[in-house]
Amino acid sequence: MKAPGIVPLALWGVAGALVLAYPLVFSDAFYTRMGALVVLSAISAAAWNIVGGYAGQVSVGHAVFFGAGAYASLLVYKLWAWPPILGAPLGILAAVALAVVVGLATLRLKGHYFSMATIAVAELLRILVANWDLLGGAMGLSGPAAPRTVWDLIFRSSTPYYYLFLAVLALLLGVTARIQRTRMGYYLRAIHAGERAARSLGVPVTRYKLYAYMISAAFTSVAGTLYAVMIGFVEPEGTMGILVSVQMIIVCALGGAGTLLGPVVGALILIPLANATNIWFGSSGTGLTFLVYGGIILLIARFEPGGLMEPWRRIAGRLKRREAAGAA
Repeated sequence: MKAPGIVPLALWGVAGALVLAYPLVFSDAFYTRMGALVVLSAISAAAWNIVGGYAGQVSVGHAVFFGAGAYASLLVYKLWAWPPILGAPLGILAAVALAVVVGLATLRLKGHYFSMATIAVAELLRILVANWDLLGGAMGLSGPAAPRTVWDLIFRSSTPYYYLFLAVLALLLGVTARIQRTRMGYYLRAIHAGERAARSLGVPVTRYKLYAYMISAAFTSVAGTLYAVMIGFVEPEGTMGILVSVQMIIVCALGGAGTLLGPVVGALILIPLANATNIWFGSSGTGLTFLVYGGIILLIARFEPGGLMEPWRRIAGRLKRREAAGAA
């Protein structure tokens, strides 16, 4: 009776083996770097998914938390010549502190009012960073030019970054899966379905939205730290600009917001697409990338509002019903 369950398990095993073998099969520098960027994008989108997908709070200011992690990592190098990765705890603390301050002020707002408030806060902080000499102003900060110790995490190949990012993504997905099965997960889904109804059932709405915002901010800052470690340079627009937040939202929405693997699916599609347009159209490809993003979102909103994971869930549901009917 339970033999059909072996098939999904085998599919997951094959998928895991392909993910682990990717840099070994596609060993060219271009493909390994793109693989690392796909995983990094999946981390930031999965972090956004906790508050935007599960709790339904569409933050368009998450670039602030990404920038907190990125700047903290290179700031410790600038001030004390520490390896940039040691700035990760500082970035997490800064991001969580910002999430508390911003969240207490904005999470009582609903819908697009909350989204607009996060945009305003993010832009104010980006301008502040761009005019702060300690953080390099508009020129930004740079990391070590050459590896001093192994802790600098400066590699000639992108393969080590790929596996490092993959480990962080696995941890984040594990935390998210755990949240799904706890009281917090049920509360967040209830809040997403309707705040008024959730309150009537005794759900402490504001508190749990803030919890989700803080967890999301912490992991987004980790993504920023990993970005700074690999790229070795940060500047206000590229690290804290609104397009950084927009990419997180689009990646998550395309794959399926509020699903565990939706951000991963979205990153697998959008990041290679962005790289392809940049290669095909050169410097003009960046603008075209966001036109393509917009077109994709329009198609998803029109035909699959639940993202690309929605058809998979429908197919899986049919297979389970057939299996149940056969067993009966």
